[in-house]
Amino acid sequence: MMMLVPMPSPLPVKNGVGPTRLRVPTSGPWATVAEYVIARFDHLDADDLHRRFDAGEIVGTDGSPIGRGTALGAHPFVWYYRDLPAENPVPFHEEILHVDDHLVVIDKPHFLPTTPSGRYLRESALVRLRVRLDNPDLAPIHRLDRGTAGLVMFSARPATRGAYQSLFEKRLVTKVYEAVSARPHGWDPHAPTLAGRAVPVTYRNHIEARRGELRAVVDDSREPNAETAVEVRDTGVSSSGRAVLHTVLRPHTGRMHQLRIHLAALGVGILGDRLYPDLLPEAPDDHCLPLQLLARELEFTDPLSGMPRRFVTRRTLGEAPMSEH
Repeated sequence: MMMLVPMPSPLPVKNGVGPTRLRVPTSGPWATVAEYVIARFDHLDADDLHRRFDAGEIVGTDGSPIGRGTALGAHPFVWYYRDLPAENPVPFHEEILHVDDHLVVIDKPHFLPTTPSGRYLRESALVRLRVRLDNPDLAPIHRLDRGTAGLVMFSARPATRGAYQSLFEKRLVTKVYEAVSARPHGWDPHAPTLAGRAVPVTYRNHIEARRGELRAVVDDSREPNAETAVEVRDTGVSSSGRAVLHTVLRPHTGRMHQLRIHLAALGVGILGDRLYPDLLPEAPDDHCLPLQLLARELEFTDPLSGMPRRFVTRRTLGEAPMSEH
C-alpha cells in the first residue's frame, strides 16, 4: 500500500494548534487570492481578512506572505492560523501512561476528542498533549471516537511515525475493547445467544464511511470488510439499577463505528450510544451516562526495538455489573 506523505506546513504549531491549509483555484472570477478567500469565507468580515493579508498572516507554501494584490494562480495553497473560538472546557482529563522518545500512550476520558474537530479545538487530546509535553511534533497514530474512552497512541517524532502507523495498517496491533449494553430480553445464561447466534460470536458485515454523514452505512450486498469477535464477560445489575450485559470485543478490522454497529446488529446496542441502532436528536453531553465503550488493551511488537509492548487502561465502565466493581 502506498503511503501518502502529508504536505509540510510552512508555519509552526502555535499553542498546540497547527495551521490550516486552503486550496486556491488557479482560475476563476477572482482577480486575486484575497478576493477568492473573501468569497470563500463570506461569513467573515472582509475588512478583517484584508487586514490579515496586509499583516502577512496568510502565507504560501514557501512561507512567503501573500498580499491582498497577489494574483490568482500564483499560489495553489495558502496557510494561516484560525481564530480560536471560545470553548467550554471538557471537564475530564487524559492520563499519560507512557512516554519515550518515539511514543506516547494516554488513557483518554469519555467526551474528549482525539484530534480537533467541530467545535473542539484546544479541547482535544492532541492539542492538550502538545502543550503539556511541549512537543509540537506529536501526532495520533490512530483515533478513538470522542465518546469512547481508553488507550490512544501518539507518535512523538516524525522520523519514526511511519513505523508505528504501519503496525495498524498491517493489522499487527491486537486491540481489546469492553462495552456495556442493556441485557437483552429473554437472556438465558445457560445457553447465551445474541441475535440467535451462540456466543462467543464473530460478526462480519460491510461498513462504508461517507463524507459528511454522521453514521457509517452498512451494505449487506457487498463482501464483508469488518469483523469483530464478541464474548460475554458478565451480566448483572449496574450501580444505576440497569440490567446489563458486559462484553469483550476483539476487532480484527478498524472500520468507522465498527464496534457500535456490530453490537447494535446483534441486538445489544451500547448504552449511551446516540447513533446506533437509532439516530437520536442532538443533545448536550450526558455526563451521567457516557458511551459505555472502552479501549482496554493494545499489544504489539515494537517496530524499533523488537520488544513486546502491552498497554492496559486504568479506566472502567460505570455501567458494568456491580459484582465487577
